[in-house]
Amino acid sequence: MPSRLLQLQDVVLRYDSRRQAQQASKAFSLHLGPRERLAILGPSGAGKSTLLHLMSLDLPPVKGDVIFKGRVRADWSVAELSHHRAVMPQNGQVAFGLGVHLVIALGRVARSQDPCVATIVAAAAKLACVDHLLWRRCDTLSGGELARVHLARVFAQMWDVTESLILIDEPLAALDLGLQVRILQSLDSFAAERHHAVVAVLHDVNHALKAFDRLVLLKEGRLCADVPSNAQAVPLFERLYGLRLESLRTADHSLVVFPASTR
Repeated sequence: MPSRLLQLQDVVLRYDSRRQAQQASKAFSLHLGPRERLAILGPSGAGKSTLLHLMSLDLPPVKGDVIFKGRVRADWSVAELSHHRAVMPQNGQVAFGLGVHLVIALGRVARSQDPCVATIVAAAAKLACVDHLLWRRCDTLSGGELARVHLARVFAQMWDVTESLILIDEPLAALDLGLQVRILQSLDSFAAERHHAVVAVLHDVNHALKAFDRLVLLKEGRLCADVPSNAQAVPLFERLYGLRLESLRTADHSLVVFPASTR
């Protein structure tokens, strides 16, 4: 396995500006290794989801190259790629009233022979905190429940492979605080055991600081920074979001960032 699992070389993104697609003014490059945890942050319309789709090889760049496991996008078939990377999109609506267990099992659909599928589906559902929903229909679920079902599908897809790639878009948006913590813990342990890299689009900078190794900051389709997840990111957040921020260390030495008081 190469030290660089994924490489983006001189890519140019499109982003939404006032609901109109725009092309970024500058190309950028970045790379990702096995086991890394990378969070993508930026204002709305910055191109975060577009970058995630680019990294998943679902979308070609306007310019530049995307290389995954030493191979360019054109060299991967959809079926083969499904054995090496899994994607949880921001909008995970299910068109029909499929059962939860069937949606999770879709993560295994590229396997021609899969005798352990029922066991894997059950284990993935438990890890994503939806084992109590297995026999429900997806069209009866809340937004947070459906998001966890799709995360279970990702777990099922990547259950028996190693050193591959998981990409998730706003996985915590519809979850309460307790579930946010549990899901981040499940994702971290799942990826660490299998040496998977994880890329996540997030809006909460504190989740990014606590649960990810690297932070990629985007604005108007441009890469503003690619930095370690530590205190040096705080002034970069201020410039990115146009806010004055304060930070402190908690009892477990975690860094917490919050808007500065205006008084």
